Amino acid sequence: MHFTEPVYRNPYWPTFPLLQITQGCTHNKCKFCTMYKDVDFRIQPVEWIEEDLQEIADMKPNAKTIQLLSANPLVLTYDKLAPILEMIKKYLPKMEMVYMAGRVTDVKNKTVEQLRKLKDLGMNEISLGVESGDDWTLNRINKGYGSKDILEQCHKLEDAGIDYWMTFLNGVAGKKHSQEHAINSAKIFNQCKPMLVGTGGLTLFPGTPLLEEAQEGKFDPLSEKELLIELKTFVENLTCDCEFNTHHTSGINLTGPDFLKRKRSIISALEQQIDSGDLETLSEIRKNKRTL
Repeated sequence: MHFTEPVYRNPYWPTFPLLQITQGCTHNKCKFCTMYKDVDFRIQPVEWIEEDLQEIADMKPNAKTIQLLSANPLVLTYDKLAPILEMIKKYLPKMEMVYMAGRVTDVKNKTVEQLRKLKDLGMNEISLGVESGDDWTLNRINKGYGSKDILEQCHKLEDAGIDYWMTFLNGVAGKKHSQEHAINSAKIFNQCKPMLVGTGGLTLFPGTPLLEEAQEGKFDPLSEKELLIELKTFVENLTCDCEFNTHHTSGINLTGPDFLKRKRSIISALEQQIDSGDLETLSEIRKNKRTL
């Protein structure tokens, strides 16, 4: 198999098989991330993709799911992505579900009709690293798009019938803009129809611009208690009928389906942690993290 380090897969999707079709990240400028800092973006050579598919077919000929790598393979145009999906069908004829991650801007280069055709070829579910719906925050962390872009591109996915995830990066706005980040993100998410909303707490990894800014006094990161308060604010304002997934913030499991039915219990659990949770342990866990 041809993989370029680092290999990151979505742990909530089936973990095998994995197929890399791009290397690195097209944007590679988000202030909280250095995952692909030393990897130039490149489309995987077609011969490598075919060799890997043959290897997968030999190991698991009846595979029904596959996760495509690397950071944002969704960026490929329809004319480049469709042949790869067709090749997957050729080598894995029982394939039903192709998963991949992408940026909001990756949807722009495809029409709704093209997205529908990609869905017919198996691209049924994608994960969008949205991080925030607040324009000040999006600009602050250099995401490369605004809230209007999020709405436009998510609505295209809905028109095409493609399920998608949206992520909220808890804490990325810093202390002064925490409430606006939480409330405005929920407002934008509420105008979309994600099948899943995922939240993760910001960790300032070495080499990230946000860590450097924090060390210079230009970014004021949230404490563990403040992260929980911001997450509670986001949850209170979220009205999506979706699955809810959270990690890197709460010390208890809040993940599960039917968010609206569980919303009150999620808020209560967060309130309990805010009032009497083991915040020191949460802080130590975060300090010891080395990667996503």
